[in-house]
Amino acid sequence: MEIKHFAIEEWMNAYEHDAIYNMAETCVDSLTVNELVSINGDDPEQFLRSLLNKKLTYGHIEGSPDFKEQVAKLYKNMSPENVLEMNGAIGANFLVLYSLIKPGDEVICVQPTYQQLYSVPESFGAEVKLLKLKPENGYLPDLEELTSLVTDKTKLIIINNPNNPSGALMGEDFLRKIADIANSADAYVLCDEVYRGLVQDPDQFVPSMADLYEKGISTGSMSKALSLAGLRLGWIVGPKEVIAECIKHRDYTTISCGMIDDILAVHALKNYDKIMERNLEIIRKNAKILDDWVEQEQAISYVKPQAGTTAILNYDFDITSEEFCLGLFKKNGAFLAPGICFDLEGTVRIGYACDSQVLIEGLAKVSEYIEELVSERLKLV
Repeated sequence: MEIKHFAIEEWMNAYEHDAIYNMAETCVDSLTVNELVSINGDDPEQFLRSLLNKKLTYGHIEGSPDFKEQVAKLYKNMSPENVLEMNGAIGANFLVLYSLIKPGDEVICVQPTYQQLYSVPESFGAEVKLLKLKPENGYLPDLEELTSLVTDKTKLIIINNPNNPSGALMGEDFLRKIADIANSADAYVLCDEVYRGLVQDPDQFVPSMADLYEKGISTGSMSKALSLAGLRLGWIVGPKEVIAECIKHRDYTTISCGMIDDILAVHALKNYDKIMERNLEIIRKNAKILDDWVEQEQAISYVKPQAGTTAILNYDFDITSEEFCLGLFKKNGAFLAPGICFDLEGTVRIGYACDSQVLIEGLAKVSEYIEELVSERLKLV
């Protein structure tokens, strides 16, 4: 099986552990174990003591009943039988694609998005059609173009909502139109929803694709919106026949996820509202910090993100995005992701949901770097 290099993951693996100001990370500022287990006001030591006598078996193969019940509560029309636990959303996405896609199948995927979503089906021998998301459309899919790409051979349409890297958000009406287009070809829709709920507008609620379309499949995780990437837990939510097919394929790759991870995830999901209140405060505060910074940086422009934790920044310099990011990183330890990782040369991706002070100091370092680039450009005039 041939597969392309995973650009963003290779970039992160190479540099993030040495970053001083990590603004390439996409999770909302991570919780500590102490913060998690005490978030409901309970004694953290009592919670941790309760784990000491747990025998470390495989646990529940498809996810504990508590986990599946708590995940199902995040959806309107889903029951625990519609939920399957996986090792992060990356494992959930892979399993869906591994279970549904065969050589010769036709798949349509938005781009830019997380590269896994189009490179994996391509590696399975699918014909992958890319639906380019454009800044002039606010990085939302062009529905007429999507309609033109769909044929009677289309097996799966893949979207990402909120979108990584742009922060674009499709509302309910928009998602229903995508579902109608998919339905015309009897195609599935896979929606990666790892940033679901992280909206800038407090009055906006966006339902899951799994709740809107009978062939809708949604993936989520504990990592991004819930600040618990270290648990490595995610899930698939979808039609029971899809879950059954995923279980059949899962038996060859994943016996179970970690039992202790499951326990901690259940605790987090039972306190979902408290964690989301914390995290919405972080992303809304930090989005304002980012917006104010972009406003005063003449060499930077962007389409303002509506949701999620990331944004695409356009820069006004005649260098590649990798040169821009490496030069910045080597100069002062500020860490961004090059747009080339998303086939968006001339841009960088910023993850703005880190600790607010890290964001403030990191953006100041970017400004210092930009001043040097401007000075160098003036010397050449």
